[in-house]
Amino acid sequence: MSMILEFTVAIPTYNGASRLPELLERLYNQIGTEDFLWEIIVVDNNSTDNTSQIIQSYQEKWQRPYPLKYYFEAKQGAAYARKRAIEVASGSLIGFLDDDNYPVANWVAAAYAFSQKYSKAGAYGSQIHPNWEVKPPENFGRISPFLAITERGNIALLYDARKNLLPPAAGLVVRRQAWLKSVPDQPILTGRTANSMLTSEDLEMLSYIQKAGWEIWYNPEMEIYHQISQFRLQKEYLIPFFRGIGLSRYVTRMVNIQPLYKPFVFLAYLINDIRKLILHLIKYGHRVNKDLVANCEMQLFISTLISPFYLWKNGYLNK
Repeated sequence: MSMILEFTVAIPTYNGASRLPELLERLYNQIGTEDFLWEIIVVDNNSTDNTSQIIQSYQEKWQRPYPLKYYFEAKQGAAYARKRAIEVASGSLIGFLDDDNYPVANWVAAAYAFSQKYSKAGAYGSQIHPNWEVKPPENFGRISPFLAITERGNIALLYDARKNLLPPAAGLVVRRQAWLKSVPDQPILTGRTANSMLTSEDLEMLSYIQKAGWEIWYNPEMEIYHQISQFRLQKEYLIPFFRGIGLSRYVTRMVNIQPLYKPFVFLAYLINDIRKLILHLIKYGHRVNKDLVANCEMQLFISTLISPFYLWKNGYLNK
């Protein structure tokens, strides 16, 4: 057996006390990991519930060769929690699981096996199935990938850098070396907080890794069930959520663009965004506010259109 710890499962969590037990049980019962050393780290992102006590109670009865560790990150935002995980992880591979991501029994083994087969993969995402608390609207499939649902079939796929498509951070494995060499210390996007609705911090991070020449893959062997609560299907959650994705778009679009070409790309995107918005309004008209999915799409189109101006006005682009 190799004596170097090779794989870290990192769980960034905020007020996850009710969700963590199920995830920890699933990790406790992982199979096929006898041939490599691994660990689990929970990064508590300034929780106000009893997350730390939950972890402590698990640590006290934890009887596995792979340790369960706890770290605290006071700076609010998913990007800070993930950065902390990268700093404290002992593994050369870090597999991120949100506290509502429940992996199948061989998730860790499948994640490790993929890294051995694809040495140029700087990051690779899981196949993520939804576990709906309530049934979503009929047409919800149009926007469900934004809720970290990734079902792209059962064959491994390489994400094409030209297509602006990347996996979510839920169930994502990152090579620590790829992160440390590619991702800036101060990203522009840091994740949703009480004071900011900007999101897509995971896509910004992956864009830098891809820009540095690493491959990004989809690995269907790593399967996860994503618990999606009733609240996340309500207008009160979805409209600000899609607004945040749209307002962040300029950052993720421009990471891979050479400075010389940025004005031209900006203009091309602007024209295309206006076109999409007009077509959407023609298609739905006054029905747009009654159809939840169409309303979410409209919020996305509008906020994508104003994204560069919003980011510039609020000082994000000076970072």
